[in-house]
Amino acid sequence: MIIWKENLNMELLKIENLNKKYNNKIALSNISLSLDSGKIYGLLGPNGSGKTTLMKIIAGLHRQTFGDVFINGEALSYKTKAKVSYMPTENFLYDSFKVKDAVKFYTEMYEDFSEENAFNLLKEIGVDTEFRISKLSSGLVGKLKVALALSRNTDIYMLDEPLNGVDVLSRDVIIDLITRSYGENKTIIISTHLVNEIEKILDSVIFLKDGNLELSGNAEELRISHEKSIEGIYKEVYKNA
Repeated sequence: MIIWKENLNMELLKIENLNKKYNNKIALSNISLSLDSGKIYGLLGPNGSGKTTLMKIIAGLHRQTFGDVFINGEALSYKTKAKVSYMPTENFLYDSFKVKDAVKFYTEMYEDFSEENAFNLLKEIGVDTEFRISKLSSGLVGKLKVALALSRNTDIYMLDEPLNGVDVLSRDVIIDLITRSYGENKTIIISTHLVNEIEKILDSVIFLKDGNLELSGNAEELRISHEKSIEGIYKEVYKNA
């Protein structure tokens, strides 16, 4: 089932000629994109394609070598960090924490974080807040990370490989959480290589390959023009990767 949403055409994130080098290695090369509010974007590509680097630059965690990024027309700064909720792919939570401690940590870290919403989500998806994080399965950790990220009230939500290492049932829960968190004034960016699992909720897709923008566009228009699913296009783009 394809989930349709109204195209509101309000630019929230603009990226112009973005480049990033680590020593002599090019991580991103001349990336230019325009992302609208009210949409869910798939940032697609295999490991090493530049997805995480791009997300960390948008989140203000890495500095670009050159090029520009604007959020609501404002160049990246300490102020724009507050407009981005970023969930890294790695488990960043302390093993010694109980789940409720992680919620309290987010409450203290982010003014826009809703503790009430987080606890309600965790109860709904079956994550016991008295459990220590070290005792959680990978599926429960995945659900916890996504619930924390989505409990902030901000403009851009970036989830880096939210389905990675997560069991099939937990993937369905995470996808449902993401879909229900959609709002007309928000942009959700999901990086993944598990395209078949996520493509039904994507409005637009961005294919990165070796740090280059290989293909981007409206998901349904690409399906029609290529006469393939997004997963099929993914296999075509990366067949020699």
